Amino acid sequence: MFSYFKSKEKSKNAFTIAFYNLENLFDTVDDPKTFDDDFTSGGKLKWSKKRYFKKINKLSHVIKQLGTEKSFVPPVLVGVAEVENKKVLEDLVRSKNLQKFHYDYVHYDSMDDRGIDVGLLYNKQLFELLHSERFSLYIENEDGEQDFTRDVLLVKGNFNGELMYILVNHWPSRRQGTEESDYKRVKASELNREIIDKIRFEDENAKIVVMGDFNDNPNNNSIQNLIKDDFYNPMQSIVSKGKGTLKYKDDWYLFDQIIFSKNFKKAKEDQHSFKYAEVFDRDFMKVFKGKNKGKPFRTYIGPWYQGGFSDHFPVYVYLKKMSRPK
Repeated sequence: MFSYFKSKEKSKNAFTIAFYNLENLFDTVDDPKTFDDDFTSGGKLKWSKKRYFKKINKLSHVIKQLGTEKSFVPPVLVGVAEVENKKVLEDLVRSKNLQKFHYDYVHYDSMDDRGIDVGLLYNKQLFELLHSERFSLYIENEDGEQDFTRDVLLVKGNFNGELMYILVNHWPSRRQGTEESDYKRVKASELNREIIDKIRFEDENAKIVVMGDFNDNPNNNSIQNLIKDDFYNPMQSIVSKGKGTLKYKDDWYLFDQIIFSKNFKKAKEDQHSFKYAEVFDRDFMKVFKGKNKGKPFRTYIGPWYQGGFSDHFPVYVYLKKMSRPK
């Protein structure tokens, strides 16, 4: 660990970026264009306003704590996955836990069959939004028809005065089997590389952050194809220690990652450098007993309501802003 982080004191030069899969953050209103029927009051999950706002409260309680061991403020940026629409992000940033931290959000509706999307929360006092757009991932299923999935979100802005580009992802799942679905995530990584090339055509020295739920570990083909030799993945060292963000049976997986262009490793004055990455897996977010002890405390297990947070732990990274010499 860097000596900068051995101190228990907070620093005005420490800033945080985070990513959190919010696990089916649906409102209670039926959207006839998507398969959200389960998450309505009359659906099989008996999703209600009480349960919805309990989840909002729990998720916002986590977000406000991310990175505050070293930083005076919660994350400047929070990438999120599995959000239904703008309304749920509005409710999240206006919640009692987050409303004083000046968050706004970027969101686009995607063509995902379930109606879940990615988004980005940002602190308006520390991040100036300059541009955003979405990129659709085109994948064909076994019948040659388009398999709709989540878009890649690109956001450009000034992070504490420094220009950065952020890509937020939620790649195709392993539901069909890891090997059988591998090509889908490789296609997603190729789309990210196309976006990166587009950014660098306009700004060859661009500082780029790629984050998301990749449904693959750092050593899988899709991630290796993404990072090549010009990106750095700090999550590689975390997964090598046996840590993860979700658990299936007895194995931990680190699907949630934040990856940096290598120019974050060396920073000049008034620029930000990468320092440290971690999984936020506090005890209060875990199942405390039974066969699932130690796993993320989730909202549902199958049709059974648990009242938890998410089936994923969030990840976060520290950046240090290099001060001008006095």
